[in-house]
Amino acid sequence: MLRRVGIIAGFVLPLAALLLWGYFVLRIGNPGDGYVLRLALPDGSRGIGLPPVEGPADASRPLVVIDAGHGGHDPGASGEGTLREKNVTLALAKALREALLADGRVRVAMTRDSDRFLVLEERAGIARQLKADLFVSIHADAAETPDAHGATVYTLSDRGSDAVADLVAQRENRADDVNGVALGGKSNAVATILVDLSRREMRERSQRFSDLVVREGQGVFTFHANPQRQAAFVVLKSLDLPSVLVEAGYISSPDDARRLIDPAWRKQFAVRVAQAVEIFLARQEAAGIAP
Repeated sequence: MLRRVGIIAGFVLPLAALLLWGYFVLRIGNPGDGYVLRLALPDGSRGIGLPPVEGPADASRPLVVIDAGHGGHDPGASGEGTLREKNVTLALAKALREALLADGRVRVAMTRDSDRFLVLEERAGIARQLKADLFVSIHADAAETPDAHGATVYTLSDRGSDAVADLVAQRENRADDVNGVALGGKSNAVATILVDLSRREMRERSQRFSDLVVREGQGVFTFHANPQRQAAFVVLKSLDLPSVLVEAGYISSPDDARRLIDPAWRKQFAVRVAQAVEIFLARQEAAGIAP
């Protein structure tokens, strides 16, 4: 008798628990009873928050947006031990910000000032939304051979200036694609002409800034044998502001790596790039080029 009761209890109790669980699931999931659990999810329409603009309060002063490459779950290139590109670029970007703010002639914003991830389009998009006058993206490349060393300044090209430039651009662009330029209301022919003219003008202005970085960096930078290159970097594909990508050195080179992690060298790097920035913007202003 006790055995029979045990068997019945072993069957009935689990069944009762299952029925009770089903009751609560149905009751909570029934919209008519007011017990529905609702979660507010983002609709995807909100853009990334814009960073603060530092420097003179005068909004007419030119604005430079500094982009520290990589970040967050994207470490970028790797050097010896725990050396990662995302940390090197952030330190260099902060040094450049401090150099520009110390001179007090321009306003400055950074795409990131912490270890966080941004997709490529967000970086240039921040500069466009802030109506920047210049966009400077800072990186520290790696190569398979430790013999590769020296700084390189990249400007935009639909096709790289050489095979090395193409490979670097492919590696940096692997995260996402370009959405293009909104030219609503324009015919295809007019839109093509406007895009081509704007792209040509921005490339010329970007090239002039690249020339200044190389000129002002002499004596401090160890430049690559080919210090000025062109590549199809996504972060440079802006039709409304001059943009450059500065590879400060090869993180895979022991000599370059020692310089990149040296605070004294980073300060010199920042001072020289800041000089190039201020000369470029002064010439823009003298030429009457509006932001």
